[in-house]
Amino acid sequence: MIQAEGVAEVTDATFDEEVLKAGLPVLVEFTADWCPPCRQLAPVLSAVAAEEAARLKVVQLDVDTNPETMNRYGVLAMPTMLVFRDGEPVKSMVGARPRRKLLQELADVL
Repeated sequence: MIQAEGVAEVTDATFDEEVLKAGLPVLVEFTADWCPPCRQLAPVLSAVAAEEAARLKVVQLDVDTNPETMNRYGVLAMPTMLVFRDGEPVKSMVGARPRRKLLQELADVL
């Protein structure tokens, strides 16, 4: 998995605790090593995680090693980003995008 700096990795085993029970909204990137747009998104996620640390938790989940969570939320394309608030998905975004656009899209959930 392309690990974005400052972004934690979650697994099928840790997803409920790290994401669904989090006190902040959580942006989960469903990613894979073989995904070129995921590589493009890594520095964007690192920047957003640093800039919004007080309001948003950012994590990554490798779909190749964690298929249970991917299937639970019907993720079919990489990268898919889901935002969870109070244990529920509240926003879905598919594909890489620049930092500014991602922040604009997140404005209504922060």
